Amino acid sequence: MLTRENFRKYAANFADWCEYPAVKYKVALDFLDAPYDNLADLRREFLKSDIVTELRKTQDYDGKWGNNLHDQSDKKPEIKTKFPQCTMYALRRSLYIGLRIDDESDILTLALEFLEELLQDKTYSLLKKYIRGNNERLIPWNLYAVASIIEAISPNHELCDDIFNQWNYIAICAFEDGEYSHERDKKAQHEIFATREDRLVPMALSLLLKRGIEPKLEDAMRDYYAEGAYHHGYFWDFALDKIDGTPFIDKFTQRYFPTIEQINQFKRTRDYLEPTVDWLEGSKNQDNLWDFGPQVSFDPWGMWRYFSANRNHKYNRLVNCTMEVLHVFKKYLDNNDL
Repeated sequence: MLTRENFRKYAANFADWCEYPAVKYKVALDFLDAPYDNLADLRREFLKSDIVTELRKTQDYDGKWGNNLHDQSDKKPEIKTKFPQCTMYALRRSLYIGLRIDDESDILTLALEFLEELLQDKTYSLLKKYIRGNNERLIPWNLYAVASIIEAISPNHELCDDIFNQWNYIAICAFEDGEYSHERDKKAQHEIFATREDRLVPMALSLLLKRGIEPKLEDAMRDYYAEGAYHHGYFWDFALDKIDGTPFIDKFTQRYFPTIEQINQFKRTRDYLEPTVDWLEGSKNQDNLWDFGPQVSFDPWGMWRYFSANRNHKYNRLVNCTMEVLHVFKKYLDNNDL
């Protein structure tokens, strides 16, 4: 069984082994919980690293990346990037590698100002400039996506209050008796968003869980969404119920991670994740690192998770894989008070 002590040993070993400043900083800040103010020297090296420089160079002057929130478009021809040139991917990447709003960098400050403008415009004309399509679900869907990223950058932001309250009400209605009801969900969404379609906006899980909801409601939501992911997978149909004995070194191993992350965002998930976490821990190599293997291609789900812009570096695959596994471990331990 994974313990906090062993996790810290794996993380410290990883930082000692890897020469990338970005990795050393990420491990210290997010895995070993070093105080932010104690990392000034290491943070300066991190902010000069190639992956931060890449984000800075590809960011537009107004804080966004490209002309769509979610789609790749209008790449700057002089910049070769490996992640889609769009704001949501770039911000997920920024947060994943360890950027913070308090850094001596204006990347997240500029991005936050752009996102705030999207929520301040109650006509939604600005938001519509950066999304594609015209179905009635797009506005509420993108509003909660923007609010969720804002909450990750600047927790408890007042511009997100109304959106959070709307989704909290919808979730309470949908899980009124402890079980999910599509009809109750639909009725609440039609009431709040004035929509009419039977197809619904997906539940705003990331926003609700970042802000925090009543434990009883979270448990009901966890059991509904985790049960589905555990038995059927998420994004891809790579379920966890038969993962024991599956080879870790395989070209499809990364496709388990969306399922793991769908469950791992909730608290109290040992019943769903403990065998998978044991499988991950048992899959480390002789150096206490993790490696998907040389057959792994550039997976669409993980294209924003790399820790070096130099794709020819011999350590990249080990670095990126180990970072993903340790990321899973940290959230699992925190969410289960282990």
